[in-house]
Amino acid sequence: MTLDNIEILNFKNIPNARLDFSPGVNCLLGMNGVGKSNLLDAIHLLSMARPMSSIPDTSLIKHGEDLMLVKGDFDTDSGTKDAISCGMTKGKRKSLKRNGKEYTKLSEHIGNYPIVISTPEDSRIVSGSGEERRKLMDMVISQADPAYLTALIRYNKALDNRNKMLRAGVKDPILYEAIENTMEEAAEIIHKARKEWVEEMTPIVQEIYSRISGGKEQTDLNYKSSLNSASMKEILTSHRQKDQVLGFTSAGVHRDDLESSLDNHSLRALGSQGQLKTFAVALRLAIFQYLKRHKGVTPLLLLDDIFDKLDAERVENIMKEVSNSEVFGQIFITDTNRKHLDDILSGISGPKSLINVSNGEFSPINID
Repeated sequence: MTLDNIEILNFKNIPNARLDFSPGVNCLLGMNGVGKSNLLDAIHLLSMARPMSSIPDTSLIKHGEDLMLVKGDFDTDSGTKDAISCGMTKGKRKSLKRNGKEYTKLSEHIGNYPIVISTPEDSRIVSGSGEERRKLMDMVISQADPAYLTALIRYNKALDNRNKMLRAGVKDPILYEAIENTMEEAAEIIHKARKEWVEEMTPIVQEIYSRISGGKEQTDLNYKSSLNSASMKEILTSHRQKDQVLGFTSAGVHRDDLESSLDNHSLRALGSQGQLKTFAVALRLAIFQYLKRHKGVTPLLLLDDIFDKLDAERVENIMKEVSNSEVFGQIFITDTNRKHLDDILSGISGPKSLINVSNGEFSPINID
């Protein structure tokens, strides 16, 4: 799958732009804060119906303007072309359209145009809260499995209703059971999918991490869930009295976590910045392979300033990874360092482009 082009109006710091992309590697060169990441964010918006970070939709509109619009044409692996547009006017909800027809639910769009993105904030996957890691699992599995996304939506709605009952001081067990039945059914689907995902991802992450690190370290993943040792029904029943005191649901799949280790030690506790970055990049590249296998579609790969805090050897090994045209399809890479980008482009025989970015404006650079 490729994104052939994009049109942007008043998106973040980009006032007006239209770009045609190479079906291979697209490198974006420019200083920090000039719009490289915002272009990737616009691409992410078209693929996932939301920006990369958890910011209000109103923040997507360029300061001083009343509306924003992002449009792009996807060329799918099946040979069809789809025009996707996402727009918003201040005071109104976001509108997402496919070939001119608005989606009834944004969830219907998820997974149609799979995408993987690595950003400088990815180290939070290891160092941040469990919520960061659950969001990652949810985002990836939802792109591959619509049933998972449906179960997740059902679970979260039921969880919210149970928490409202707890805060209101409801004591009737029959009322709790009515809500908890939905949570139990959805939790079983969520737990099974997450467990299988971690089992499948672990050897792929280990292999990629080993190549990037030059075989210096061995990493591992571990899925932590209360459902590993008990059913959701047992958990909710045994915790109900405690939850009534606390005023919220203290256990369940919404408290799951993903642990990472390095040479049998906690990566979160002992990992260096370079090791955290190496793991984050390896995880993203493994996610790419997972989505490609399960969707039967080659995802877009977005690499935003991934070489920061890495030594020269790891930078070179990552460049070898992403230069493998047999694995990857269309790639977007941002960097402030022209040499990094030139080295990547020199190792690629297929289609490629280099684009200069300055103050929200984009201009191609001749690389012949």
